[in-house]
Amino acid sequence: MEVSDVLVDAFGRVNEVVHGVLADVDEALLTTTPGGTDGTVNSVAWLVWHLTRVQDDHVADAFGGEQVWVAGGWAQRLGLPLPVADTGYGHGPEEVAAVVAPVALLLGYHDAVHAQTLRHLRGVDAAALDRVVDRAWDPPVTLGVRLVSVVADDLQHAGQAAYVRGLLEQGYAGPE
Repeated sequence: MEVSDVLVDAFGRVNEVVHGVLADVDEALLTTTPGGTDGTVNSVAWLVWHLTRVQDDHVADAFGGEQVWVAGGWAQRLGLPLPVADTGYGHGPEEVAAVVAPVALLLGYHDAVHAQTLRHLRGVDAAALDRVVDRAWDPPVTLGVRLVSVVADDLQHAGQAAYVRGLLEQGYAGPE
């Protein structure tokens, strides 16, 4: 198995979980959070948008490409009241609540980012993984470390989205 095959498989798993989370979901459930608006739990819409923004931002940067968010017009299509460069880091309840989008747009953006990620990954070999992509850290971040970091973060958030959906579908409204 080639390195690129492993990476394609890993990012494919993120894509599968996102599709599973959004399959036949009630649109009203997307922006609901168990426990109300206290900011302790993110909505399904926010989690999917955030994991996709992080993947878009980090992979584009690592390969010296453009983000699908801007270049593909997704920022405009989703029309979120957030700065264009925002990826969701540090969001509080107000920003989480601002991420409102229909399933078709969330999936469209995610699939566009996934397709671009796969284009970047094709042909990546073991030697490429050692290339430094971010010198702001000590030690500097290599392509391999960045890609594993994105997959890990994305899978965690996708799992959180699946969990939140399950809670909401079971009628959980938070602690009483």
